[in-house]
Amino acid sequence: MPGRVDIVAICCSGKDVRTAPHVGLCRIYQRIDGFDFHLCSFDARIGIAGVKRMRTIALAFVIVFVSASGAFAHVEPHGEQAVWTFDPWVITPLLTFGLLYAFGGLLLWLRTRTTRHARGWHALAFVGGWLTLVGALVSPLHWLGERLFSFHMIEHEILMAVSAPLLVLARPIGTLLRSLPRHIRVAVGRLLRRPIINLVWQWLSAGRNATLIHGIAIWAWHAPVLFDSAVTNVTMHRLQHLSFLLTAVIFWWSVLRRSNPGLAAWHLFITMLHTSVLGALMALAPRLLYAPQTGTAAAWGLTPLEDQQLAGIIMWIPAGTVYAGAALVLTTLWIRHASETERRGDAVGAL
Repeated sequence: MPGRVDIVAICCSGKDVRTAPHVGLCRIYQRIDGFDFHLCSFDARIGIAGVKRMRTIALAFVIVFVSASGAFAHVEPHGEQAVWTFDPWVITPLLTFGLLYAFGGLLLWLRTRTTRHARGWHALAFVGGWLTLVGALVSPLHWLGERLFSFHMIEHEILMAVSAPLLVLARPIGTLLRSLPRHIRVAVGRLLRRPIINLVWQWLSAGRNATLIHGIAIWAWHAPVLFDSAVTNVTMHRLQHLSFLLTAVIFWWSVLRRSNPGLAAWHLFITMLHTSVLGALMALAPRLLYAPQTGTAAAWGLTPLEDQQLAGIIMWIPAGTVYAGAALVLTTLWIRHASETERRGDAVGAL
């Protein structure tokens, strides 16, 4: 039965790293002592499955966190060479999100056989969404986006038009819940089933509301005053990216999971239209609108106005093409479904 054993002790000096040959049933206790990080154990009083699950997640997270701790100490890159940006406020949620999904996905894959094909596609969509988030927020693209408005716009469009729909297609909620111990999973499930939570979600994910909320987030953050504050204040910058991603997830959830294809295509068309108008306003503006963001454009061979115009074109055409393409696919599905319904109706009438 449960005993008191050491699991692991990790020190910054690299010394005293050991594991017990017999790890019993135990909880994990964390403490930070100066610059040393320790994981200790004490007697547990909960089920073995939940403890092992949380122990695996915690150890995996700690290993990644400790290995990246040197990079966390230098969040802001130095010099003019494009580098990866390790912001702990970005890295920590990304790692937690990815590890929970990976662990939950592995459990479901091992315990179920009939739905493996569908889960494989969902996992592929999740990996695509997660990797594009890393590409937008951590890779040198983010470093370039802090210096050129055009690359900053690419970063935003990846969040809203690539990562968000892929994560919605992945249907990750069930897999994430599966990674948690049973008592936590049941508690979260009960919370999500509460009438007030369901009512709020139904309102947010309604097609008209989701499209409006996402549109407000896009237009509000591209007002020069708010955009400049996001460029000059790191907290505002994080809030900007978070609001873009969350409202985009709600929008794409409404489009891909709730609305019928015809209505979803209409909301995509509306979003394409208003984002194209915003991009055209930036591209065709006769004067500079975003001075702080374009202040370093000259170092890259562009005038500030040219950088702003290029950013507007990126929002106007490539991003608009994504929405237009998705709208065409959904319109095709809508027409096909209507034709099949009519054909079945004719067949029934002929009987």
